[in-house]
Amino acid sequence: MSLSVSYTRAQLGVNAPLVTVETHLANGLPAFHIVGLPEAAVRESRDRVRSALINSHFEFPQRRITVNLAPADLPKDGGRYDLAIAIGILAASGQVPSEPLESYEFIGELALTGGIRQVSGALPAAIASAAAQRLLIVPKENGSEAALAGSEIANANSLLEVCAELHGREKLPRAEQQLERVITHTADLADVRGQLKARRALEVAAAGGHNLLFYGPPGTGKTMLASRLPGILPPLTSHESIEVAAVYSSAGLPHQSHRPFRAPHHSASPTALVGGGSTPRPGEISLAHRGVLFLDEMPEFPRHALEILREPLENGEVRISRARAQVTFPAHFQLVAAMNPCPCGYLGETRCRCTPDQIDRYRNKLSGPLLDRIDMQVEVGAMSAIQLQDSPPGESSESVRERVCNARQQQLLRQGTINSLLKGASLENHCALGDTEKLLLRQSVEKLGLSARSYHRVLKVARTLADLAKQERIGTAQIAEALAYRNLDRRQASVHTH
Repeated sequence: MSLSVSYTRAQLGVNAPLVTVETHLANGLPAFHIVGLPEAAVRESRDRVRSALINSHFEFPQRRITVNLAPADLPKDGGRYDLAIAIGILAASGQVPSEPLESYEFIGELALTGGIRQVSGALPAAIASAAAQRLLIVPKENGSEAALAGSEIANANSLLEVCAELHGREKLPRAEQQLERVITHTADLADVRGQLKARRALEVAAAGGHNLLFYGPPGTGKTMLASRLPGILPPLTSHESIEVAAVYSSAGLPHQSHRPFRAPHHSASPTALVGGGSTPRPGEISLAHRGVLFLDEMPEFPRHALEILREPLENGEVRISRARAQVTFPAHFQLVAAMNPCPCGYLGETRCRCTPDQIDRYRNKLSGPLLDRIDMQVEVGAMSAIQLQDSPPGESSESVRERVCNARQQQLLRQGTINSLLKGASLENHCALGDTEKLLLRQSVEKLGLSARSYHRVLKVARTLADLAKQERIGTAQIAEALAYRNLDRRQASVHTH
């Protein structure tokens, strides 16, 4: 038979659309053509496949070879199609049976020796092939990652091993899942001395999934506090683990069992933060999916880069549009940021030489709409040497995490989601207030000049505070504490008043 059909998977964000590899051998002068919108790396597959077949002791057909990668309008890039193309040629030339190909999918880059090299995006391909009820054959290095899909996955070291499987002579080994959901963070909250308000804010943020901004002079522990947030968050669920692993797989990074903690430098470009490129790849906000994105020295980031965060903070995803395709990456991350009160960091002290204009320019890097989306803005004050020496060690991350897990479990049982994701009727229902609480919140909102978005975020934080206190309804104490965490709003209101 001079025609064969094999199957593989493309990589489009965290999705893996099916690619049908149609191989036709025709009479005529020997030639090898690949069609179907292949990029340069796919066109170079011709040389890799030829050498791999010859070095694996197969016959390379001296005929006119046409390989069509369908659908033709889907861009194809990388070496992931090599294995499927090689199998297609062998099936079309009768060197392997073509009947079993209907039950298999293949991804892998071929070495000139016939070995199979790992590729990115194996997990999304495994999830998609399982839905199509086909057995996916992947490089051995991708086996444990692909097995996270929970379906049967075969891994192979070489083209010869794959052909032995197709002939029914020797079954390929099946991949085993190696992901262990353990907490690996070593930074403990007990290391933080004093700063009781900031520690409390960190616990509240963890319990409700709220965004958090620390501001204060240099060296007060802002970065230290932020780096300990992942250690008090609940471990990833099985579903969340697969989501995170799929993002890392599409980026070609090793998967991990704990919540991500990403801390890009302030020189990072907008593309590095949100993702992009000619072949779209996930950025830092997607690599922080189901985890923490920490922006240290937040006003030092380009304002354009910070403004791009606004939509992902609301929608939990980022869409990257290119001429050929539109890719969507998940971005359900918890934002934690740190900043100084002025460019030098010592506002209010004699050593501060910052002019009012410099301070305004520095603070205006954070727009009102962006600050609106940060639920809690907490000052971290300087501590004296005596306070540092006399302050006992704080609670450990383990004990705080237990309270956080209990609060989150309470939220999931009540409303099916964490408090920071409450919207619409669900928000009104689960954050209902009594007359006294309504009056307090209304007066405070009018005095501070808060927006409707800030109003709702205060409600969500108050709901989390009530959960930590194991109260069914939000009280005035929770409203007052939630308002106390809008420090920058208070400061802006006082500036406008004066």
